[in-house]
Amino acid sequence: MINMVFLFVYGRSANEDYLYNGGVFMEFDFLEVNNKKQIEELSEIAKLIWSEYFPKIITPEQINYMVEKYQSADAIARQISNDGYKYFMVFGNGEVLGYLAVKADRNQLLLSKLYLKKEFRGRGYFNEMLSFAEKIAKEKGLNSLYLTVNKHNDNSIAVYLKKGFFIKKEQVTDIGNGFVMDDYVMEKVI
Repeated sequence: MINMVFLFVYGRSANEDYLYNGGVFMEFDFLEVNNKKQIEELSEIAKLIWSEYFPKIITPEQINYMVEKYQSADAIARQISNDGYKYFMVFGNGEVLGYLAVKADRNQLLLSKLYLKKEFRGRGYFNEMLSFAEKIAKEKGLNSLYLTVNKHNDNSIAVYLKKGFFIKKEQVTDIGNGFVMDDYVMEKVI
């Protein structure tokens, strides 16, 4: 495995993105999820990431409920086919690093999901993923990104603030089964 401490010298051609790491280029790709096999793979990645990341923020019961309701293969397929979401798996040198999901919403782009596997956090991939989402927004003529983030997700909130997002409002959403999402809505003008 390549040591992923980046110098952050970026290279781009018409067909590829890559990050430069002390003499080694890491190919960085986004694959739009659009078939059953990809949806099933993405759902498994979501289960892995959610079960690893969220226990410090919400209960295991709520994690299981939310993964089934929002990140199961059926839920993802429904969001893609009926609700206008676009999901992307993120690859580095052919290995799945994480995923993101976006949806155009009036004059904004909802950054619905942006998740990395634990071993790939803190290595610059978030920046590439955020840039990718911003590019989608600009291509669609949208003027900002917005997202929801759990109020107790201090690490993510700090990163979003550093990247130019601001807290627009607080929001509590009843998601059923006795659970709520207690979030900040954050926005970034692009």
